[in-house]
Amino acid sequence: MRTSRVDALLTRLVTLLGLVALGVLGPATAHAQSSPGALATGLHISDGRLVEGNGNDFIMRGVNHAHTWYPGETQSLADVKALGANTVRVVLSNGHRWTKNSAADVAGIVSQCKANRLICVLEVHDTTGYGEDAAAGTLDQAADYWIGLKDVLVGEENYVIVNIGNEPWGNTDPAGWTAPTTAAIKKLRNAGFEHTIMVDAPNWGQDWQGVMRANAQAVYDADTTGNLIFSIHMYSVYDTAQEITDYLNAFVNAGLPILIGEFGGPPDQWGDPDEDTMMAAAQQLRLGYLAWSWSGNTDPILDLSIGFDPSRLSSWGQRIFNGANGIAQTSREATVFGGGSPGDTQAPTAPGTPTASAVTATSLTLSWTAATDNVGVTGYDVVRVSGGSEPTVAASTTNTVAVTGLTADTTYTFAVYARDAAGNRSARSATVNVTTDEGGSTPGVGCSVGYRVVGEWPGGFQGEITIRNTGTTAVSGWTLAFSFANGQTVTNMWGGTPTQNGGAVSVTPASYTSTIPAAGSVTVGFTGSKGATNTAPTAFRLNGSTCATT
Repeated sequence: MRTSRVDALLTRLVTLLGLVALGVLGPATAHAQSSPGALATGLHISDGRLVEGNGNDFIMRGVNHAHTWYPGETQSLADVKALGANTVRVVLSNGHRWTKNSAADVAGIVSQCKANRLICVLEVHDTTGYGEDAAAGTLDQAADYWIGLKDVLVGEENYVIVNIGNEPWGNTDPAGWTAPTTAAIKKLRNAGFEHTIMVDAPNWGQDWQGVMRANAQAVYDADTTGNLIFSIHMYSVYDTAQEITDYLNAFVNAGLPILIGEFGGPPDQWGDPDEDTMMAAAQQLRLGYLAWSWSGNTDPILDLSIGFDPSRLSSWGQRIFNGANGIAQTSREATVFGGGSPGDTQAPTAPGTPTASAVTATSLTLSWTAATDNVGVTGYDVVRVSGGSEPTVAASTTNTVAVTGLTADTTYTFAVYARDAAGNRSARSATVNVTTDEGGSTPGVGCSVGYRVVGEWPGGFQGEITIRNTGTTAVSGWTLAFSFANGQTVTNMWGGTPTQNGGAVSVTPASYTSTIPAAGSVTVGFTGSKGATNTAPTAFRLNGSTCATT
């Protein structure tokens, strides 16, 4: 869960100084080794990596879902799968702080994960911030809860990872994390659990004092099976590329398994997480990541979908699912579901020749006839063909995609590849040449804009703008104009790029918010400075057309 507490102010100061002086793991040559007696019933650890029972690497690409607070939103599992996820981390409660999820409920969640071909990471959330939050439960209590679910979980080792407790230590004496974490692992192993176990870091999951990093080898060695994976949560502490890569590489170089079990991208008053580096580093190092979170956050800035609606992805959701190194581009389904088994060497057929529509000066939409595959096509990569190079410009799980960030009055050549769950790539489609428009705005469209202040503090605030296309055709390459009345200034924006002259603000989209589908919406968030008064803008114009306000 995202840290939004006063202690995070200390986090920023310590981050600047403390990461340099963190305790370190052993030298890179001291690799973690699986115990000779390591159990490999299903998902397990081999040479520092998470693999399936057949030995295939499994790289988690998915999201967190707050099941314990929204038990009726079970359709969410199918929705995140349809967007390309291969894993979902499910919030549960052992009854210490929230309503206990029963064995029958957990069995139902596991069954739905399997029906939707998702690997299921189950976590107890009641441990969040122990030692600092008086309401939090202990890891020992969480371990007892898992033992009470043993009959439900035994036999599901191919499909389920047990995350003992969420962010199980706050910022107060985080060194206290090590002993109860080790004890909880041993308690589950002594009870006969053969699943891969996941453990979260202290400091509300962010380990900014380096306790998990310094003690990871000892904790790993305490698991007699060797099937343990560490989870780091990356929010505002991780706002530079060096902090992110240093932390992840410390584990990789030591041969210790790790993933980014939660992370955020939208900035807050404590910092601006560098989600681009998080996702790029995870892809480069072949590590898992699970974004926080699908929907229903108290602070909706971190909602990937608006109102649990997969057709209404926020700018954060567009970034995670459809952006560079995102889920649509990098996710591969677990082979245990029959997709992409080690014996699958047959590539999909080539997609049909792409056709262009909705061409503007800076964007366009490509569509093509779907490819076929002996097992199943899982996604498409759109490339720009230029001489001997073919950089990927977009990825999609369907046979249409918006391409943005183009230059006006320029001819481009595009082609498409299909891929399956095993990573087999098709032959390239035929190419299409498209010349972007010379410039000018998109014809007028129906639109409505919702503006709200998410939070305020002395001298500053966080805002959110939701732009809804009420017309019948998609809007691409948009510009939104509005004005502040009280001297407010946009200081940082995600989902768009602002230009401000006095009170007048003009916003152009990011690559992942450039297209607003008919009856769809995109969301832009920002932080700004303000004086004593912070009146909301009262008029908005999209591509020159006046929008209704909501």
